[in-house]
Amino acid sequence: MKLAYRSLLVLMTLFTLSNCTESTPLEKALSSRELQDLITNPDYEVQIRYTQIDRSSEGEPMFTTHSVGEDSDAYFYPASTAKLPITVLALQRLKELRASGYNIDANTPFHIYTPDLTAPIALQDSTKIDHKLTIAHLIKKVFLVSDNDAYNYLFDFLGKDYINKELQKKGLSHTQIQHKFLFGADNENTWHYVFLNAQDTVYVQPSIHSEITIKNSATKGVKKGVGYQANDSIIQEAFDFSLKNRIALKDLEGILQRIIFPEVFSSEQQFNLCDEDYAFLNYWMSRTTMESTDPNYQNDEEYYDSYGKFFIYGDRKGEMTDAVRIYNKVGYAYGTLTDVAYIRDARSGAEFFLSASILVNKNGIFNDNQYEYDAIGIPFLAEVGRAVLSYEQSRY
Repeated sequence: MKLAYRSLLVLMTLFTLSNCTESTPLEKALSSRELQDLITNPDYEVQIRYTQIDRSSEGEPMFTTHSVGEDSDAYFYPASTAKLPITVLALQRLKELRASGYNIDANTPFHIYTPDLTAPIALQDSTKIDHKLTIAHLIKKVFLVSDNDAYNYLFDFLGKDYINKELQKKGLSHTQIQHKFLFGADNENTWHYVFLNAQDTVYVQPSIHSEITIKNSATKGVKKGVGYQANDSIIQEAFDFSLKNRIALKDLEGILQRIIFPEVFSSEQQFNLCDEDYAFLNYWMSRTTMESTDPNYQNDEEYYDSYGKFFIYGDRKGEMTDAVRIYNKVGYAYGTLTDVAYIRDARSGAEFFLSASILVNKNGIFNDNQYEYDAIGIPFLAEVGRAVLSYEQSRY
């Protein structure tokens, strides 16, 4: 009888402990009913990754990561967040060229031509005060307004093989960058580049042909929905993302961490940049459209202050301040919204990484431009940002 009683007591204790598991910091931050209704609904395919930053007595950053719904094998379309590693690699490639003896930097003007040199692709940039086409100005436009042409020019400057080999070497194994954001683009052969110093040619890069076959490494959810629009018809079958770009949240955060805190990574995992490159990236990824005069978007109503900042301010206009600085890159396309950010609150001293993705495609049809970005997606990411910021402020 005593043995049976003890067995029952042990079972009751185990049951009590299993039901008293303490919520993680992220679960506590996102406990509101409004957020939980979306997070727990599988139709939205929500993934969220939150990394707390504590400092040692010497000021060194220490990371603790929590996540909800995160699965590095589950596919979501990264959209313009794929532009983040391209900006970094463009600066790395310039440094490599300088090491090879070329007098070239991010402000060296260049021209782009078709691979066979029969026609120009781009000779100038109308958004730059002096109209010169430069790597630095393209990077600014990527972060300020997520300019597709800027990304496309950087993509072909690097070439698909270089991009993916370098990212793999850095340990970013859940990333494949396969294409430009250009309808009908040739993603296997790059354009021809000519860099100029005054009127002298300082570097010529002929068209590069891709030699490697890149396969999307995601194993779950690569085919989505119940149909997709092609021309004027709806094709009644799942949309196949297997040839689309891919970056898992872990890798997105990893790329950003390598920019913000390169010293915490081994030399093999770091990007090969100089201090000026890191400073340039940090500055422009944390600017709003209202803080730039070249390019200047201040009189363009489309590009309001929080245009490229989904977390915290995405559903609000004219409220951003220096108190909360967001170093980030957003993306939205095919009904998927994603933001990856390092956020610093000057008032409390809080700093943290936050990445999230949500699918808002109620009708299950892709490529029809019928998505709930403004009604559901952006307000959700904004509230996630506010909730985590509030939790972080309570830690200080």
